[in-house]
Amino acid sequence: MSVSTGLKKKLTISPCTVDAAGNISVDRSKAAFEVMLNPANYSHSLKIGYDKKKTQGQTGSELKFSAVEPEKVSFDIVIDGTGAVNLSAPDVKTQVESLKGVVYTYDGTQHEPNHVRLLWGSLIFFGRLESLSLDYTLFKPSGEPLRAKVKLAFAGAMSKEEESLKANRSSPDLSHVVEVKSGDTLPLLCYRIYKNSGYYAEVARANNLVHFRQIKPGTKLHFPPLR
Repeated sequence: MSVSTGLKKKLTISPCTVDAAGNISVDRSKAAFEVMLNPANYSHSLKIGYDKKKTQGQTGSELKFSAVEPEKVSFDIVIDGTGAVNLSAPDVKTQVESLKGVVYTYDGTQHEPNHVRLLWGSLIFFGRLESLSLDYTLFKPSGEPLRAKVKLAFAGAMSKEEESLKANRSSPDLSHVVEVKSGDTLPLLCYRIYKNSGYYAEVARANNLVHFRQIKPGTKLHFPPLR
């Protein structure tokens, strides 16, 4: 039995690594950035690209699917150094540098800024920083900032394997329902559809299968899009 602490979960931005196959995972060896105050709201946008071809004399243009554009997430956060929110919080400059270290600073080993994971409630988003802007709003008499409003925007990222599957219209992006035949196994079916037998556990969960090694011929299984 779990006991609620009553504490609010904070939006966390974690640095990630990308392996040779292009798969993204959280890098536990590096510190994540936890916001001091959760954003009041966030925007999550999705976009589909089309080629617009128009011939001479044509009044309209035909839209032909081109690509699924990267998803985007944006939000504002407040960084406070007055002590009003957290007496032990570092000064604003230190907090800003910590944030930049996760989302912006060039990583010499990867030769590029970090991929990151945004985690807050039901939001789980892998991507990379697209823009960061700072608006300093309160200062000490010396001119040192005491508060900053930070605008952040991220573009989504996915593994190369997922990207390939999304580009293939015969892939399970369109969702597959398969009737099991004699001799079929779940790993084998996963290989036929995803080109990777390792997704059998996800498919078993999607179909509420407990004994997935003993699937009766004639059973219909749903193979969901990869996410």
